[in-house]
Amino acid sequence: MTVTDPWAPLRQPVFRMLWLAALASNVGTWMQTVGAQWLVVHEPDAATWVSLVQAVTMLPVLLFALPSGALADTLDRRRLLLGVQIGLFGVGAALAALTWLDHMPPAWLLFFTFLLGAGQALTLPSWQALIPEIVPHDELPAASALGAVNTNLARSAGPAVGGLLVAHLGSAAVFALNALSFAVFALVLLAWRRPPRTPAEHPEHFGSALRAGGRYVRYSPVIRRILGRVLLFVLPGSAIWGLLPLIAREELGMGASGYGVLLAALGMGAIIGALLMPRARMLFSPDQMIVATGLVYAAALAVVATVPHAVPVTVVLVGAGLAWMMLVSRMNAALQLLLPNWVRARALAIYQLFFAGGQAVGALLWGQVAEASGLTETFGAAAVVMLVGALSVRVLPVRTHEEQDQTPAVFWAEPHLMLQPHLDEGPILVSATFRVPAANAEAFAAGMRQLRWSRQRTGATQWGLFRDGADPAVFVEVYLVPTWAEHLRQHEGRLTGADEQAEERVIALAEGPPEVKHLLPDNSN
Repeated sequence: MTVTDPWAPLRQPVFRMLWLAALASNVGTWMQTVGAQWLVVHEPDAATWVSLVQAVTMLPVLLFALPSGALADTLDRRRLLLGVQIGLFGVGAALAALTWLDHMPPAWLLFFTFLLGAGQALTLPSWQALIPEIVPHDELPAASALGAVNTNLARSAGPAVGGLLVAHLGSAAVFALNALSFAVFALVLLAWRRPPRTPAEHPEHFGSALRAGGRYVRYSPVIRRILGRVLLFVLPGSAIWGLLPLIAREELGMGASGYGVLLAALGMGAIIGALLMPRARMLFSPDQMIVATGLVYAAALAVVATVPHAVPVTVVLVGAGLAWMMLVSRMNAALQLLLPNWVRARALAIYQLFFAGGQAVGALLWGQVAEASGLTETFGAAAVVMLVGALSVRVLPVRTHEEQDQTPAVFWAEPHLMLQPHLDEGPILVSATFRVPAANAEAFAAGMRQLRWSRQRTGATQWGLFRDGADPAVFVEVYLVPTWAEHLRQHEGRLTGADEQAEERVIALAEGPPEVKHLLPDNSN
């Protein structure tokens, strides 16, 4: 494996233009978070209000992540992004105006924050799914790391600038600049002329696209392990992001500007981590990366819990930012390399659901613990949970298999039928009959059980392997697909090079290719 230049994707003009636009939007979003949290920090039950701001920012991902991924996989991603940015500009402008007029009670602030979070939930899957269209495949890990650099550079600059603006001009100015950042992103999208895409021969409807995305993740063991690992890291890690304003004010005696400095330390650590990522991918396996980042982050949580001095807390926050970026970027890059284009936005949306949803749940959880037990006990508990999660890699390892070929592969023979079913007709029962020598029977059955995941990822809702009682050499694979259109999509590009290789290995164990039949529902009555 060669070490890719971490800045190589920025040499692609389109990626560079969109990356800078996303940076402007992310800076505005982090300024918005600072302004919103500082607006409620003097309210009664401040810990609850501050954590609610963080939770409401992330909560829309739980509601809209998968639908937005389905939209991004079925609609023009550029147009979808453009419409969302225009809508976000309107919401941000209204929030700024009402705050300037002093008509922004905490409940209304949470409502507007939720709307902005909903826009971000619609933005993220489309933006991430566009990246493999813009940069070469071997630059995807670098592009993923640059995405993390973008976010964390915004975390570095946005809170610092936001803190200064809140201190001198108030939250309304921060909200207005956030609205302007959405307008900048929209203008860049207007200037980009995305090459026309060949429309799918059998385009998916929204409902079936939703089900297909969930089915793909459900029957992808590697992706499930990645999602679980992200959740184990983000739940305890969210204590810092959700409660840092209270640490700044109550434990360290810092104002809005000081809070910005603490967030800038997190962002700076993330940028350093992004620069180290190419070398780290060479030196550490995914499991080793999980342990290392978990230990560093747990140590940072412990220091925040026990040391009430600004300088050491700021230093360990640099390490926390580095660990956060490395773990999140490593898991995101693995997904980008594993996912085929037809389902990329939906699977990345589910990733965002776990990531941001974990932050939302964590922020609420740690906010309540802080109200009941205090900040020191809360951060100490989070450190213990993080440590346990990191060490659990011994029993819950992650094997990413990034070397697999995920390019589309059309290798199934076109079905020729005397009865022509309607595209929405179903369910369809597909059978494949193999004759297998006795010496290969055990290996063949094991290979077919692996091939099962491919069938179910790409459309099958049920699968089975049977053996002829009268002729033990005959194996029959059967699987059920919801509609004829869904089965045709398997023929037309849902399968990948890795699926083709797995099928070739199975066929090599049999006496030639299988006899395939398509059984249609009997609608004669």
